[in-house]
Amino acid sequence: MCGLLLINKPSGITSFGAVAKVRKLTGEKHTGHTGTLDPMASGVLPVLIGRATKLSDYLLCTDKSYTATIKLGVSTDTLDITGNVTDEKNVSVTNKEIDAVLKRFTGEIEQVPPMFSAIKKDGVRLYRLARKGENVELPPRKINIFSLSRVSDIDENFEFKISCTVSKGTYIRALCRDIGAALSVPATLSGLCRTETAGFRLDECVLLNELTQENIEKFILPSSRAVDNFRFVKVSRAQAVRFSNGGALDFDRLPRVGFTEGEIIRVYLEDEFLGLAVADTAAGRLVFKCIISDMKGE
Repeated sequence: MCGLLLINKPSGITSFGAVAKVRKLTGEKHTGHTGTLDPMASGVLPVLIGRATKLSDYLLCTDKSYTATIKLGVSTDTLDITGNVTDEKNVSVTNKEIDAVLKRFTGEIEQVPPMFSAIKKDGVRLYRLARKGENVELPPRKINIFSLSRVSDIDENFEFKISCTVSKGTYIRALCRDIGAALSVPATLSGLCRTETAGFRLDECVLLNELTQENIEKFILPSSRAVDNFRFVKVSRAQAVRFSNGGALDFDRLPRVGFTEGEIIRVYLEDEFLGLAVADTAAGRLVFKCIISDMKGE
């Protein structure tokens, strides 16, 4: 099997666990997800199968959208509700005050990542250091919050929901922490759902527990769907054979589409997706990046 599977990952399972189930159902050992979701989080998890795993690098660097639940009055060491409580405080906050604070977090801001994260410090994952009780001074990173709004009123448990679209590298747990700090109360993430990533929406996904060996194939999308944001060219059979063997394609033998330096291009033989190439304008060529098709029938 080869292609893209869009899963709605349930909470309570790791992204690795979700991929392991897909691997078992398909029997395809080359299977991987793009963009980890924490075990407590649910939502969109794109899974690449077979030769399509070569496309993973082209899905990771994308913006993402979430619906998150923030609980005020408590903070934890992991910055989410699964961690150990580190602070508690009475809450007296209104919806209006929350809305005013949220406005301060839109646009380009700086964010200090959480200690419980996969970021490396001197070659060691931070979460490993955190589990040993070690604390590392982390420099803030620039991130972008493209949109952020409250989508529910604060309730009797001092919880409310937000909807946001953020750049790669944004930690929603850290965003919740910082929103709480701006409201002068501790805060933690108590629920999270990724509603969109790499252009794929939650309503396009299949629930993981609905997949079986008998039905999984019908949910697998063509490999090209993973990268259909890139422009494409169609080539002759002779060019397709050359490309599939790692050869470059001269611009002057291709349809004129105004290639730009470093642009990623999808390459097709008729309706068959062959793989990806990168434009080298100095050499006047498309140079292969990855091959997906093995040229059926060749």
